[in-house]
Amino acid sequence: MIEVNFEGFRYHKPLPDFYKIENPENPKREIAQDLLDELIQLVHSHNFTGISYSKLSDDFKKEFNTDIDNVLIFKFLMGEDILNMPPSREKGKKMDMEFQEYGVHIYEFADFLRKNGFKADLIHPLDDSLSLRSIAMQSNDCVITRNNMCYFKDGLNNSFFMIHTSIDNLPFKKENDMLWVKDFCRTCGVCIERCPENAFDEDEKVLRKVCTAHREGCSECILKCPLYKRGHDKVKKRYDRMVRK
Repeated sequence: MIEVNFEGFRYHKPLPDFYKIENPENPKREIAQDLLDELIQLVHSHNFTGISYSKLSDDFKKEFNTDIDNVLIFKFLMGEDILNMPPSREKGKKMDMEFQEYGVHIYEFADFLRKNGFKADLIHPLDDSLSLRSIAMQSNDCVITRNNMCYFKDGLNNSFFMIHTSIDNLPFKKENDMLWVKDFCRTCGVCIERCPENAFDEDEKVLRKVCTAHREGCSECILKCPLYKRGHDKVKKRYDRMVRK
């Protein structure tokens, strides 16, 4: 367990180094299923919803000038109590602190992998040289919704951290079974209609300078979305009925 003074931890640059174990000189490339299961149990013990896995394509690596191959995506749900607060600087601070509290555990997960012979390094959440959303999409486990959220089945109020690793035999998904969400979003538009800041342009793209999510923690587009209000399975059933008509 990592003990840290949260007053000294910010995920904005520069990021402090909380690793307790060095990367191995000759990292292993394959992980046994029982060890991966142990990591998953550790992740769940800290209230993360689970792990997704991205295998970065050659095109992606060329586009972003990176040699990263394998990425673990550690997902957690943003707290509903905070999400339901009205937008304010105080809410923004609470959201930031929640992010920090989860973020500290990423070093624990990295140390677990390093201890067992694998290379493991945190990808900085605000790394301008990489697109974390694009990495997430290469997991074939999520989609970008109409309100510009990276949506996994775990929930629309999802956030995540990433570790790149030497492990080549992770259970990567070959096909994305979430693509129906994009089609459903085109039939909905509640996030656009209910946005209190009118933060969508004429092409229905989010105007970052207008949206107050990052400044004051506005969550209206999440709270009003059927995927949040009704949940993944109910919306999928509704979509399937709509397609059959």
